[in-house]
Amino acid sequence: MIRLICIAVFLILYLILSIPVFLVEWLIGKFNPQARDISSLRIVQWGFKVILKMTGVKVTVIGEENIPDEPVLYVGNHRSFFDILLTYSRCKRLTGYIAKKEMEKVPLLSIWMRFVYCLFLDRENPKEGLKTILKAIEYIKKGISICIFPEGTRNKGEELSLLPFKDGAFKVATKTGCAIVPISMNNTCEIFEAHFPKIRKTHVVLEYGKPIYPDELDKDTKKHISEYVRNIIDETIHKNAELL
Repeated sequence: MIRLICIAVFLILYLILSIPVFLVEWLIGKFNPQARDISSLRIVQWGFKVILKMTGVKVTVIGEENIPDEPVLYVGNHRSFFDILLTYSRCKRLTGYIAKKEMEKVPLLSIWMRFVYCLFLDRENPKEGLKTILKAIEYIKKGISICIFPEGTRNKGEELSLLPFKDGAFKVATKTGCAIVPISMNNTCEIFEAHFPKIRKTHVVLEYGKPIYPDELDKDTKKHISEYVRNIIDETIHKNAELL
């Protein structure tokens, strides 16, 4: 419980103290948008790294060398609020995450999310959802990676389970030809969700799979690409369960 309180206090202070930083970042962006993008990325990553340090989590990372130096679509399984911190804190390139629409209403946090090209997905409105996917495609073409959790929501089922993957998420890759990088995460719900409201030290495994280029797949596999990627992540999390 003490860890949760400390993290909550840090997050509140981080957001409040960053108010003047928003102005500085906005001014930097007026003269050098690229410098603003990189500085915003590093500022957010620093905050995430501090929070992860406070949790005491031990992370085993596998396959980070598989990530190509180009805009990609990261696709991962999702069982914890900490999945975003674990993955975003390791992004070398500018990366926008697709988040649920409700996050847009969180004061200050939503401003940082916009600064780092996050998109807000309305899961109840297909028309607005399509606009979000089209915007993500636009970002990829501009050199910005995108990360999405295609289960559509946080999976509250048994460890090593996966919800069905939604096909729409993969249009970002099939329409641009960018690589899909599978992200497989084990044991992340043990940080917090498995024993809410306590945050506990735990060991998690994070593996980046080899890049998948949609245009290099055969016709049938490309047609069922969501299931293809889901199977890769499913196999990986079962394999990595032995490391815990």
